[in-house]
This record gives sequence, structure tokens and C-alpha cells, in this order.
Amino acid sequence: MKKLNILKELKSFLLLWSSQAVSALGTAMTEYALIVWIYRQEGTASSTTLLTLCSFAPTILFRFAAGAMADRWDKKRIMLAADLFAASGTFSVYLLYSFSVLRVWHLYLINILLSCMNAFQEPAAFVATSLLVPKKQYARVSGLQGFSGAAVSILAPAMGAALLSFGGLKIVLICDLCSFFAAFIVLLLFIRIPKAEGTEKEQKEPFRKTCAEGFRFLRSHTVLLRLILFMTCVNFLAKMSNDGLLSPFVLARTGGNQQVLGAVQSSVALGVMAGSLLVTWMKPVKNRLKLIGISTALVFSGNIFQGLSQHPVVWCAAAFGSYAMAAVMNAHLTVLMREQIPLELQGRVFSAESTLKNCAIPLGLFLGGLLADHAFEPLMMSDSPLQKWLIPFFGAGMGAGIAVQFFLMGALGIALCLAYLKMEDAFRT
Repeated sequence: MKKLNILKELKSFLLLWSSQAVSALGTAMTEYALIVWIYRQEGTASSTTLLTLCSFAPTILFRFAAGAMADRWDKKRIMLAADLFAASGTFSVYLLYSFSVLRVWHLYLINILLSCMNAFQEPAAFVATSLLVPKKQYARVSGLQGFSGAAVSILAPAMGAALLSFGGLKIVLICDLCSFFAAFIVLLLFIRIPKAEGTEKEQKEPFRKTCAEGFRFLRSHTVLLRLILFMTCVNFLAKMSNDGLLSPFVLARTGGNQQVLGAVQSSVALGVMAGSLLVTWMKPVKNRLKLIGISTALVFSGNIFQGLSQHPVVWCAAAFGSYAMAAVMNAHLTVLMREQIPLELQGRVFSAESTLKNCAIPLGLFLGGLLADHAFEPLMMSDSPLQKWLIPFFGAGMGAGIAVQFFLMGALGIALCLAYLKMEDAFRT
């Protein structure tokens, strides 16, 4: 009986979530296929990373205005418009490829435009979920969203590769468009998103003032602000270690063994899936801040285990455990945001939170690569007293320097988590 009540409460969300997951799978397969296509054309890693940058940077730039619009405007219409624009981008790629005129710069330009629309889609979807779901089910739906994201990460490369072998890029793009059409119809015809209270009042305020409201809210709610700044530092350290350098670490340690890399990456996705399922079924947590701090410390402990080991089995186990804890941490961070922020402000505050939390990621990626290539790797290749002292712990050869970097960033991350937990205890007392 209890399960039937839960299903009834989550009926609209489950319908939206499942259809959007199918669409996300189609999009992820296209992203995989396009990366393969670009690499075949250019033959460089930078050409594929530039595609990621084009997908990421514009979202941050437009986030402030997008959050205000998500609070002011109809969430369903924003999501439908963003989905339609995304489908137009995929259809443009299909036409260009069909007429044999597709170029790499076309994909960069299309991804920049799609990233701009994604800035509007994400805050609207965040608020829509809050409106569709009872507060007591926030943790469960966060777990389900994490689970679907992990499932997409596991399935997309395998299905994308299979479709590429079967029918080439065209069939991948067609499948993506079909998945979009299914999700679009479900959202258009079967999902009714309630209006948030206070929308009419917000529309009367100057737009510039509305955009800044998210930061004003965080500034006046210091517990949330401290948490978000803590997560900014976490993202910075993570991108300088496991989260940003896992592929080069594994490839360097194994002499370019792609099978081992695939096993480690699969462990990452399985860990996210396991952590998401754990959140879905675990009992409500009284102290979410403490859980977030502890789970984040466990995430960084995975860096230490990977840095100190030269065995792929340990890398896989550490990746699984780290990303399971990351899923728990992210889910409860989302729940805390939904619980603490009024519905009529969630779009703006979500945008402000996302901007603050992610602003250090590009710097972390840049510095992580710089330190690995020009500091730690050369150190472990040198014939110095420090290198001789470190070899018993981290080994020698390619990848040993990145292992040292993993260990140091993991230790700094754990210290950061302990300092954050101690600070929050001091504020409570």
C-alpha cells in the first residue's frame, strides 16, 4: 500500500523522468559518435576537448539571466523550447552530414548555441521537479535522477559504438531525434507543471534586480553560502586529480591499455548508479550537512588509494567507492537546496549556486594538466633525492607523477572536508 502511494505521488515525475532519460540517452550517443567523428577528422585530443568547452562555457555565461527567466516564465514552455532547439541542432548536423558538407567548426558553433539553451533548460527542469514532487520525496527523486544519469553513462558508449558500426553517424542522429520526439510528446501532452506562488509579483520587478536575487538570497543564508563555497573548493581539487585526470593516469600507468581504462570508467558509472540507488532507498537523514561533508571526504579517499596503488583492481574498486559517495553527496546537496529555497526563487538561486560551484572547474582542469605535465611527472622522471624517497610509495615511470598528484589532492580534499565539518559544528554551538 505504501509503495502504491509513493507511485501515485510520483506519477507525473516518473513519466517525465523516464522520457527525459530516453532523450538523454539519445543525446549521449550522439555526443559519443561526434567525438569519434571529430577525432577521425582531426586526430588530436584538443579537437575533442574543445567540443566539451563549447558545450560548457556558454552555459555559465547565461546562467544568471536564465535562472531569473525560469522563475518568471512558464517552466514547461521553457523546457519545450529548449528541447526543440536541441533537436534543431541535431537535425542540422544530420542535414550537413547527409550532404557531405559537415565540418568540425560546424559542431563547435552548434554546441555553443545548444549550450546557451541548456542554461535555460537546467534551472527550469530543477524548479519543475520541485513543483511536481512532494518534499518528503526529494531524496528519492534525486537518487532516481542520479541513477538514470549513471545508466546513460554506461549505455551510451556501447550503444553508440554499436549503432556507428551498424549504420554510421546517420543512424545515431536518427535515433537521437526519435528519442527527442518521444520525450517532447510526453512533456507536451501528459505533464502538467503547477505554477509557483509569487510568480506574478516577480514579473513586476526590474529584470536586473530579479537576476541578482539568487546571490542576495545566498548572501543572507550563510549556511547555504558556506556549503556552496565549500563545494567550489571541492570541484577545484577534484578537477586537479581523479575527476580531471583519471584517463591520462590510467593510460600512462598501463602503457595505453584501453581495456583497463574502460574497466575503470565502467566502475565510475556503476559507482554512481549504486550510490544513487542507495539514496533512493535510505531513510531520511537529519543532518544533511554532516553527511555531505563525510561523503565528500570518502570521495577524496579514493584518490589516495589510486595514487598509492599500481593495480587496476584497486583503481576500479576506488573509483566505484568514490563515485558512489559522490552520488550520495550530490543527491543530498540537491535535496538541501530544494528544502531551503522557496519555490518562487529556486531558478535564480539554483543558477547562482551552479555558477559559484562550477566557476573553478576550468581553472582546476587547466592547473591539473599543467602540474601533471610540468611538475609532478618530470619530478618522478628525475634522478633526485625526493624522487628516490617517493618511488617506494608511488612507483616509477609514466603516470607516477600523476599518482603523487592524486595523493596530494586527496589529502588536501580530506583536510578541507574536516575543516568544513569543524566550522559547521562551531557555528551550530
